[in-house]
Amino acid sequence: MSSPDSGRLRAAFIVLTLIWGSTWAVIRLGLEGIPPLTGVALRFAIAGAILLALVRRFGVRFTWSREELGLWAVNGLFSFTASYTIVYWAEQHIPSGLAALLFATYPLFVAVMAHFALPGERLGWRAAAGILLGFAGVAVIFSDDLQLLGGANVREVALVMLLSPIVSAVATIAVKRWGAGIHPLSLTAVPMLLTAAVVGTLALVLEREATLVFDLRSVGSLLYLAVFGSAVTFTVYYWMLARARATQVALIAYTIPIVAVAVGALLFQEPIRPRVVLGGALVLVGVAVVTRRR
Repeated sequence: MSSPDSGRLRAAFIVLTLIWGSTWAVIRLGLEGIPPLTGVALRFAIAGAILLALVRRFGVRFTWSREELGLWAVNGLFSFTASYTIVYWAEQHIPSGLAALLFATYPLFVAVMAHFALPGERLGWRAAAGILLGFAGVAVIFSDDLQLLGGANVREVALVMLLSPIVSAVATIAVKRWGAGIHPLSLTAVPMLLTAAVVGTLALVLEREATLVFDLRSVGSLLYLAVFGSAVTFTVYYWMLARARATQVALIAYTIPIVAVAVGALLFQEPIRPRVVLGGALVLVGVAVVTRRR
């Protein structure tokens, strides 16, 4: 990230680490009062509305090009609808720290996809070794008795959770390949509103009998996730993605789990299993090797 924007890139990196690192536990807090689909829909309805207001405030113009329309659909479907629906559902059954560690595989999937889809981001032997090391870490995590972390179906839920970083990586590669010249607010506001509409419809059908509790904890969690965990962070993220290599930006998944595991342990006394810690460390070392500048 050595460029005229390097100082701002580093500051943005720290901000994203702290905010996104805390959101894993905050999601779990919100789920105590708001069911998962409803939580996703409300989160992105609020965040999308805020960003759309900023679009008008700053005079951002949509190009309505084929690339922009396509990225609205891809981001809405993969980055937000699929990825966050999986995360919210999974955090009902597994600790927030484990969910964050599993999502830390995201840069590994980005690196593999970038090798085939992005010119100039081909993998060398060092990066390939890092990918193998990272996925070896995943194997170590799943070799543990995950039932001790939360219940009988933790292992199955954790496997489903791995789909979230995969679909997020697809969206990142698409944005990096076809998003040049498209404003970050465009890449966030419209896809978030599309997600709110799609997931909100699903919530009306599948969660119509679920109990909603709008107390200080659930409302505070929702607003934090919508404003800071979505509107602020994703705008900053796509600003970074336009100015640095996709594999460098994905390095943020190396630091987020450290914050997430610490916050989860402090707020919920989530157990920290030695084998999960070892596997998580291998994942993070693998990510560091993959994203290291060549």
